[in-house]
Amino acid sequence: MEQKIFCPERPDCKGKLYTGIDLGTANIVVTVLDENKQPVAGALQEARVVKDGLVVDFIGAINIVRKLVQQVEEKLSRSLEEAAVAIPPGTRAEDTRAIVNVVQAVGLEVTNVVDEPTAAATVLGIKDGAVVDIGGGTTGISILRDGQVIYVADEPTGGTHFSLVLAGAYNIGFEEAERLKRDPDKYDQVFPLVIPVIEKVADIINTHIAGKDAGPIFLVGGTACLEGIEKVISRYTGLPTVKPYNPLLVTPLGIAMHCA
Repeated sequence: MEQKIFCPERPDCKGKLYTGIDLGTANIVVTVLDENKQPVAGALQEARVVKDGLVVDFIGAINIVRKLVQQVEEKLSRSLEEAAVAIPPGTRAEDTRAIVNVVQAVGLEVTNVVDEPTAAATVLGIKDGAVVDIGGGTTGISILRDGQVIYVADEPTGGTHFSLVLAGAYNIGFEEAERLKRDPDKYDQVFPLVIPVIEKVADIINTHIAGKDAGPIFLVGGTACLEGIEKVISRYTGLPTVKPYNPLLVTPLGIAMHCA
């Protein structure tokens, strides 16, 4: 599984640190902010220990989070003591508890639990609009008005479904389809095949924003990294659709910002 560590050069990490842990369907991400809530370090690893917001491999999740936390601690020469976590909108209490238990098992105190689209909206500074978090297994929608979240929803369609389409079209395994999906050199053969799934995501968005004067759409999540996805969604919904520079890291950074 691919793993990445990022640590911008910053001279001082001696103040309070804010940590966010994002247990996603496709990736687990640990992000750390300094006392001014600016990024100082992070690490991510591809993983298959969570499915549609549910922890399906508890021990595997603990092992990955522990390893990522240790790597970040080594980069910062500091121990992390607390963290915030995130859940898809509408997650049941028992499923939320499983995510909290994973982080606590690593030795971190969980100070806050936030829904994923709301975490993303915090980073983007959105007061009005719809934040759409297209992850590996689900699409989460958060509608904001005057800076307040007025509606949240989550539907089981995401990057996994893109890969399943590719696996079926090319008669290949799921992991190979995942690599194909992420290969920029294969974009021309991938994108036409997944357009129907993008339109399904857009249909989900339309269903949940109907009659709510949602305003512009802001795309985040790993699946939103796909080039051109914002154009299909904008065309299908009829709304301006904005995609930030790196949609994958928006929600993890927002989770850290909610660390008390």
